[in-house]
Amino acid sequence: MGRVGFAAAAACAVAACAVAAALVGRRVRARRRWWRAVEVVGEFEEGCATPLGRLRQVVDALVVEMHAGLASDGGSKLKMLLTFIDTLPDGSEEGIYYALDLGGTNFRVLRVQLGGKGSMILSHKVESQPLPEELKSGTSEILFDYIASTLKNFVEREEDDSQQKTDERRALGFTFSFPVRQTSVSSGFLIKWTKGFSIEDAVGKDIARGLEEAMTTKGLNMRVAALVNDTVGTLALGHYYDQDTVAAVIIGTGTNACYIERTDAIIKCQGLLTNSGGMVVNMEWGNFWSSHLPRTSYDIALDEESPNRNDQGFEKMISGMYLGEVVRRVLQRMAQESDLFGDATQNLSVPFSLRFYSSKMYNGASN
Repeated sequence: MGRVGFAAAAACAVAACAVAAALVGRRVRARRRWWRAVEVVGEFEEGCATPLGRLRQVVDALVVEMHAGLASDGGSKLKMLLTFIDTLPDGSEEGIYYALDLGGTNFRVLRVQLGGKGSMILSHKVESQPLPEELKSGTSEILFDYIASTLKNFVEREEDDSQQKTDERRALGFTFSFPVRQTSVSSGFLIKWTKGFSIEDAVGKDIARGLEEAMTTKGLNMRVAALVNDTVGTLALGHYYDQDTVAAVIIGTGTNACYIERTDAIIKCQGLLTNSGGMVVNMEWGNFWSSHLPRTSYDIALDEESPNRNDQGFEKMISGMYLGEVVRRVLQRMAQESDLFGDATQNLSVPFSLRFYSSKMYNGASN
């Protein structure tokens, strides 16, 4: 019995050691997988690093492109588009105004009542809704018909009977968040689509005229008084509250910037005269590119697989439309090399399955 007991005890000890070894091995493997995941994140973080020296190089490259874009059309990655806006709101405006905002994700209709100095915004009403995906690749007629119908319904709900009967043709502001070569403050021709739009028959067409034709068909007595980029609209709002505001930046579905430039610095339009001596320039900096930008392997792969390869390089690195996809690619590599997410790994194989959501900040009175 002594020998039997000893053998049984030895067997139990061996089994316990085997179990312990298995557990330790599993923990070691798990730890190795975890550290590999950490390494992937570390490599990505290192690739995104922007030390002060690199930032200065990016700034210098941006300034060079800005000057080239102001000197001639097509001479720079930055279009540096003229807006024909030389005077911005200053808070003295009065009356009721309507506006539209067509961006990459949402479509907004706005009615605002301005009270002038001391009162400023008396009331405002905004309706926002996601733009149906099918409108982004249909025809311009279908898109503008949708916009005009939505605007008409909004106007009819907001105006009382006396306002509806007026014969006065109302002025409409149209924020159109895509590259447009403007011929005046109220007209401009679409250069190209960005942010996932691909309505081919609209390229090269006057955007304001297309909207006005749709409004006429719907019986809306309105005209486009101002056609602006969303960045220019942001600058106008900032200047409305603070007249020291001279520039604006958008980082949303896409990215862009605008600023007030001296007219004598806009060489491609020599002799251009404005009352203020300046003009708002729409940079269209989403297409900016420099070798000094911290481009990672994920950025390169995303661009290679995009329908607009080698285009909108800066936008693909920082804007909401692409940030979720960059994160997905990082997580997918972590999953492939560390098995960190288990069965959920297969969900990371779907392009653009992760979406980036940003909050918005509003300055001014709310109603």
